[in-house]
Amino acid sequence: MMKWNEKKKTAGPVAVCQLRGGDTHPFGELRGFIPLGTGEERVYRQLREAIPVLDAAVGKLVRLSGGFSVRCRSAAAQEKLDRFLKTVPCGHGQVGIHSFFSAYLDSLLTYGRAAGELVVAGGKLRGVCCGDVTALEICEDGSGLTVELWGPDARGNLRPLPYQHLLLFTARDPEPAHPYGVSLFRGMPFLADILMKIYHTIGTNWERAGNVRYSVICKGGENMDPATARERGTAVAQEWAKAMEDGKNGTVRDFVAVGDVEIKVIGDGAPILDSQVPVRQILEQLVAKTGLPPFLLGLSWSTTERMSTQQADILTTELWALRRLMEPVLERVCGMFLTLEGLDPRVEIMWDEISLQDMTEQAKAELYRAQTAKLRKDMEG
Repeated sequence: MMKWNEKKKTAGPVAVCQLRGGDTHPFGELRGFIPLGTGEERVYRQLREAIPVLDAAVGKLVRLSGGFSVRCRSAAAQEKLDRFLKTVPCGHGQVGIHSFFSAYLDSLLTYGRAAGELVVAGGKLRGVCCGDVTALEICEDGSGLTVELWGPDARGNLRPLPYQHLLLFTARDPEPAHPYGVSLFRGMPFLADILMKIYHTIGTNWERAGNVRYSVICKGGENMDPATARERGTAVAQEWAKAMEDGKNGTVRDFVAVGDVEIKVIGDGAPILDSQVPVRQILEQLVAKTGLPPFLLGLSWSTTERMSTQQADILTTELWALRRLMEPVLERVCGMFLTLEGLDPRVEIMWDEISLQDMTEQAKAELYRAQTAKLRKDMEG
């Protein structure tokens, strides 16, 4: 009986695949099911590993977007919630809701989506963890308003996760065609591939230029017989090899040869292409996609470069957009904790003000205020 059931389950999808019926997804029996495993996740991960500027951009966006507190309706709830948010385990040895915030937003920027889980045990919220969003898939209902997260079971088969009400999912700028969101790195692989080719070529050229190879030419051997010419060439090669070997060991040794000997560096006439202009053009495109000013990523393209008021306003708008994506997740975590504690679950996320002013100007302003205070004190005294 068990074998018959297994055979029936195996034969079902084959029949449906033969009668596709115009379905756009590969699993005809699961309507609204869209696979995640497209390989883009691995590409985005490699982009961060290969180009440090992109990795730094994600880190700076996460840090600039952070900074918040939660306000409750009662003092008792406020005290419990503050203690919970400060000490909640977040997996991988991390503690505190800010650790969860950083990991969740990092995944959201890298993959365009992020998933998390509320860990409940004994009727209490014990932890908040981020999940591997690349191992999950989504099934939409007919209305398109709600989604269901699917994951692999013990046998590796995709199944709906059992406790959907404890799962967190956020998509960054989802498109109408699918709900998976858009990565910050979309559109970058083509330019990044060109940039990696330039860097690889630079490394190859400098390896060739740094590890110099020589051409030793003995002139005047036109009238020699082949045996004598071969003997002379072997002797010159041996002496040259000894001189070069002693040079590696730090010993200065002269090269002595009989006759007219010409020594040249192989490839010394081949110029190394100037990579500054193409590398800068590509980096300008990549940095523009992140929304960060270049100097925040260590790129000094102008001696007078600094953040203008317009740049600060644009970047502040981008950071507030990321905060709006994270706010429902934080409210749900806090609401679940307060509900399980028997308290009022209504909370308000209080974000810290975003300060993008020039640090030099801030230091000057503090100096001027201190000098003014000192002058007033001297005048009053």
